[in-house]
Amino acid sequence: MIANNRLQFRPAFLACGIALACSGMSESAQSRDYFNPALLEVDNPSSQGVDLAAFENGEQAEGVYRVDVIINNEMVDTRDITFSLLKEGNDEAKLQPCLSAGMLQSYGVKIELFPAIKTDDKCVNLAVIPQASSEFLFSTQKLLLSIPQAALSQQARGYVSPESWDEGISALLLNYSASGSNTHARINNGESDNSQYVNLRPGANLGPWRLRNYSTWTRDGNGQSKWNSVYTYLQRNVISLKSQMTLGDSSSPSDVFDSIPFRGAQLASDEDMVPDSMKGYAPVVRGIARTNAQVTIRQNGYVIYENYVAPGAFEITDMFPTGGSGDLYVTIKEADGSEQYLIIPFASLPVLQREGSMKYSLTAGQYRSYSSSVENTPLAQGTAIYGLPHGFTIYGGLQESSKYQSLALGLGKNLGEIGAISVDVTQGWSRPKDGEKSSGESWRIRYSKNFAETGTNFAIAGYRYSTSGYYSMQEILDSYSDQTVNPERRRNRAETTLSQSLGQDFGALTLTAIREDYWSINKTMESYGASYNNSLNGISYGLGYTYSKNSTANGSSGGRIYDKDQQFSLSINVPLDRFLSNTWANYNMSTSKQGNTTHSVGLSGNALEGNALGWSVQQGYGTSGAGATGNMNADYRGTYAEVMAGYGYDKRSERMNYGISGGVLAHADGITLAQPFGETLVLVKAPGAKGVGIANQTGVKTDFRGYTVVSNLSPFRKNDITLDPEQTPEDVEIELTSKTVVPTRGAIVRAEYIASVGARVLLSVTRSNGEYVPFGAIATPVNTRVKEQGFIVGDSGQVYLTGLSERIDMLIKWGGDPTDSCRVKSDLPTVKKDESVMQIAAKCL
Repeated sequence: MIANNRLQFRPAFLACGIALACSGMSESAQSRDYFNPALLEVDNPSSQGVDLAAFENGEQAEGVYRVDVIINNEMVDTRDITFSLLKEGNDEAKLQPCLSAGMLQSYGVKIELFPAIKTDDKCVNLAVIPQASSEFLFSTQKLLLSIPQAALSQQARGYVSPESWDEGISALLLNYSASGSNTHARINNGESDNSQYVNLRPGANLGPWRLRNYSTWTRDGNGQSKWNSVYTYLQRNVISLKSQMTLGDSSSPSDVFDSIPFRGAQLASDEDMVPDSMKGYAPVVRGIARTNAQVTIRQNGYVIYENYVAPGAFEITDMFPTGGSGDLYVTIKEADGSEQYLIIPFASLPVLQREGSMKYSLTAGQYRSYSSSVENTPLAQGTAIYGLPHGFTIYGGLQESSKYQSLALGLGKNLGEIGAISVDVTQGWSRPKDGEKSSGESWRIRYSKNFAETGTNFAIAGYRYSTSGYYSMQEILDSYSDQTVNPERRRNRAETTLSQSLGQDFGALTLTAIREDYWSINKTMESYGASYNNSLNGISYGLGYTYSKNSTANGSSGGRIYDKDQQFSLSINVPLDRFLSNTWANYNMSTSKQGNTTHSVGLSGNALEGNALGWSVQQGYGTSGAGATGNMNADYRGTYAEVMAGYGYDKRSERMNYGISGGVLAHADGITLAQPFGETLVLVKAPGAKGVGIANQTGVKTDFRGYTVVSNLSPFRKNDITLDPEQTPEDVEIELTSKTVVPTRGAIVRAEYIASVGARVLLSVTRSNGEYVPFGAIATPVNTRVKEQGFIVGDSGQVYLTGLSERIDMLIKWGGDPTDSCRVKSDLPTVKKDESVMQIAAKCL
């Protein structure tokens, strides 16, 4: 009977509930969803009384969150922002961001249009901007801001507010590179040879100031050694002028006049401070080596690069910038002692400037020459480039010294679909040493264009003609040396670099050419190069050709000096992933005009974690009596330095070459060793987290203290520095793996990461009465270096802990009363081999 009554009661009770839901009384109940915490008690009686108020509305607690800031669907920043629970009208309280007036202004908001916003406001109410709103997407950590376009200033794509630029920390740094070779003769009349090369680039950063030096040391086979100081300068960013100020040794800009090395002062525009500016042109050195050869590159008389390459075609793209310009003179010294010479044009693109903007330079000081016998003549130079309407640019400048004066004027034009062109003329007045006064003109035309639809790119196409009376400033000042100098006054110069894509299946073709003749001597200098590269089913192959006039070949063996030489190369690269990962088989062939032909086959590849080790082994044979050849090379890019070694032999000699390069950074937290530094750096600071890799940085890992250095950042731009989770040790947890930095030029900025170092534990916690600790309770470490962290207790009293050393000491709370808490104290067991997460149980008392 009782059972029947119950059956009759339940439908009646349900009917009453439906009636109430359909009545007006239910209107207020529909205003929000509500989760009844009592439902947790069905399977977890220990959860009775747990405080889940912070989760009732689906909102998170107030505090500081690191978010991506997105304005009108465009990401503008990543930073830590404070959020507070605020109520708007009759709506529920929601997390609202605290955005300062300065922050909004840096995002392009015209705060001056809204009187209610004060420049010193720490938290601006977005409601004072009509139709402005914010939305915090907690699950993706994104802050969406909607700002009317009328309230935003028009900013160039890629704009980063100067307020975000970081001048970096004060520190001392040293870049070093050392290489050498030992050559031993294998025949009776052969010569042994030992040579070494060292370059040092010490420096110091103090606030916005950068002190830099570049010194080299060379020793040849005769034991003759020499130190050279390429430059020493003090530099700083002048942000208000978007310029760089340089004091000391440097070179003047080369966009109007030929670059002049000087010792003095210079104030010049820095286009990297302007969004989307055109990057400066940097040449790539391409050539062909017949053997395991030494490549030496000189610029303005200084040796700026020296290294060793394997037989075949090569490319050099890692030269350290010297701050100046001037053609690159390349010497390729083969294993048999013969040499070939190349000249790589180092020129500028057509002179163009955006409408209404100006680029300038002011230089004053003394002429600085590689030869110490040249007089230190005072000089001054000024240039200006201004953008006019309709794609025109006007530019010019003047040069002044006691022995030389010149005036330049030019015009550039953006021709749209057919490219860009600039034309200029320089009038010079000079007095050569022991000569009569002279005057003349130099005309120059430059052109560039990237034809996207045809895949054609003219990186540089230029022509220059000078009259018989024209001298450059450097030619005149060099004539006043103690030695008799007959300047090779250039008459004509033509140069071009052309790259052509032949389609997806037909590869790419690159052509380079330079030709000069002179007024003073009956001489013509020519250098041409061509390369073709393609791939088929993963197999890549390439053809290369170079022609150079006034080169030498077989000088050591035959004594004959040729005034020109031609080289041809063929290379084929076959991946062996089916048999050996990261390994390739290769074939190389090179031949010269004199009939010296070499063939070689070999293996190359990468090894170790992160492909830090590169290696190659080759065996070859040469015609014309050259006989068998062979070489082995290895290059290891490690945490503390980059080391390379190689061995090569032929029938005449055998050579061992070696090298090491790296960087040393002394900062407030100690000394950090790293791979070679670039111009702008970031110091990664993750104390205690050793062996953590950096994404997209081969071989770069944090040292034993948790520090490392990342190079080649883009100045005045956002750079994301990300710790690689795949190269993180098992006992390290990183709270946030990515940081965004915006360094100024030459800065050393710090990127700090919070790391939990220690054991990972899945802890099951029960109370003294045997029940599990309530779901949703917060466990906080006590008296540890990670005490600021909080861990949420899950179902069945489980909590995941990281960064533990020898002992667990946790305070667990689940309510507002003093009795709603307990403490866990437990020793950690010994970690078992291959156990990444320990599972243990403990009492909470």
